[in-house]
Amino acid sequence: MSCCGVGAMAPNAVETIKTSPFDGQKPGTSGLRKPVGTFQQPHYSENFIQAGLIAGLGDKLVGSSLAVGGDGRFFCKEAAQLIIKIAAANGVSKIVIGQNGILSTPACSHIIRKYELDGGFILTASHNPGGPKGDFGIKYNISNGGPAPEGITNKIYEITQKITEYKIAPNLKVDITRMGMSCHKIAGGTLTVEVIDPVQDYVDYMKEIFDFQAIQAYLKSKNVLLNAMNGVTGPYLQKIFVNEMQLPAESCLNCEILPDFGGKHPDPNLTYASDLVEIMKQGKHDFAAAFDGDGDRNMILGHKAFFVTPCDSLAVLAANLECIPYFQKHGVKGFARSMPTSEALDKVAEKCGKGCYEVPTGWKFFGNLMDAGKINLCGEESFGTGSDHVREKDGIWAALAWLSVLAHKQKSVEDVLLDHWETYGRNYFSRYDYENVSAEAGAKLMEGLDKLIQDPKTRGMTFSDPTGKSYRMQHLDNFEYTDPIDGSVSKNQGIRFIFEEGFRIIYRLSGTGSSGATIRIYVEGYDRSDNASFYKEDAQEFLKPLITIAVRTSKLKELTGRDQPTVIT
Repeated sequence: MSCCGVGAMAPNAVETIKTSPFDGQKPGTSGLRKPVGTFQQPHYSENFIQAGLIAGLGDKLVGSSLAVGGDGRFFCKEAAQLIIKIAAANGVSKIVIGQNGILSTPACSHIIRKYELDGGFILTASHNPGGPKGDFGIKYNISNGGPAPEGITNKIYEITQKITEYKIAPNLKVDITRMGMSCHKIAGGTLTVEVIDPVQDYVDYMKEIFDFQAIQAYLKSKNVLLNAMNGVTGPYLQKIFVNEMQLPAESCLNCEILPDFGGKHPDPNLTYASDLVEIMKQGKHDFAAAFDGDGDRNMILGHKAFFVTPCDSLAVLAANLECIPYFQKHGVKGFARSMPTSEALDKVAEKCGKGCYEVPTGWKFFGNLMDAGKINLCGEESFGTGSDHVREKDGIWAALAWLSVLAHKQKSVEDVLLDHWETYGRNYFSRYDYENVSAEAGAKLMEGLDKLIQDPKTRGMTFSDPTGKSYRMQHLDNFEYTDPIDGSVSKNQGIRFIFEEGFRIIYRLSGTGSSGATIRIYVEGYDRSDNASFYKEDAQEFLKPLITIAVRTSKLKELTGRDQPTVIT
């Protein structure tokens, strides 16, 4: 499709608007996230978008091409129009945008790669609540389809600290409700905007990766539930599972994209997807999956709500990639996980002779490894799983991967896990989230732990809980990562207490909140047995002594006043 009649169009004027910096526009592990009201301030979003264009594209800005899409949360359409106007004024020549500004995060990554675009803006605060009083976010992705690396996000922040002006074409009007191509004369150039079906390209790609016929045949005798949580995955689930695989429409729950996610928290975990857990406990369904607001996270449940931790999910998929045509074709070179994610993946890598990388939290750290051909599968304990098919984690991909394994093995989710633990042992894992604590309390907690790891007396100490269960310290540090591809160094990525015999405590301040601080405590313990029933022990019971030590050692209750975490995973 081509543009016609550009010469007859009156050019849209470009204005240079004077502005001043805003405090705190530093992108976190996945873009800038703040309350909606913050982004609605005059010049606030404009400043960040302008900084993103300059930092992300540099001298390639004029004549560049971008993808734009979001999860449909409140303020997405307005932000999409702002990006179009500012991009046009800065000389961007082409924008590919999902109809109504909709694109899941993994779909946007695929669009950047498929259309060979120079980058893109994703409008989402991921799993954070939406609505007028909820959160919003803007993330810049680079030409490989992945989140901007730290070199670019640091530059974005530097620019926001000293910005004095931005360019905008204020009268430019683009209809993003109708699919098709349109051309717009801008003073000094032309902008082409292509509005695409937000779902079709992604679904076509999934059909290349997976054997849809095999999955469909498996599902004929199964009852499944797929919960979009009123986020962006709704239309994708309906297209794949109802239209393509002929499942009953009622198999897909909460598929209408709502700007406030129906007043719910679109985070697929046992707390915020508790309604799905309760349905699964009734024993009428064999498999369930839930997805977050922008479609990059997933939770997997088996019969009677058998919960698969994200760490185990990653390890099971790593051990069974031969069930997926994509990996049969491309092979498997290695794996990677975020540092807090359990070491279950490491044991699979060791057994099959593959490399396994440990990186900081944040999907951007996997990108270089993928582009260099070092890894094909990666994941984070925060319900994120993905492969090198895109450069973002991908919730629907993970569900299809699990269904591929189940179809190949003809076993239940629980039996697949029990078989896995019998082979590799079990890495018991839990995460305690303390959300919206004061930033001051969070900083003091981490400062106290930093002093503890620097004290020579701590090394080699034995830590005990009130019951007498003891763990001897083997190593402790504040995790630092040197990228093996570009040599960049990321410091202060989390306090690690590594004990003997495979036990760990990790402390981090999260970078995905929009206000205050979220303290995350991760605990892990390893055990193995020849008795399958041994592995059915509840992870919270197995880890209880270590959890007690973790909370007590950090002085969390004294510093925050919290007796209980907000979320337990």
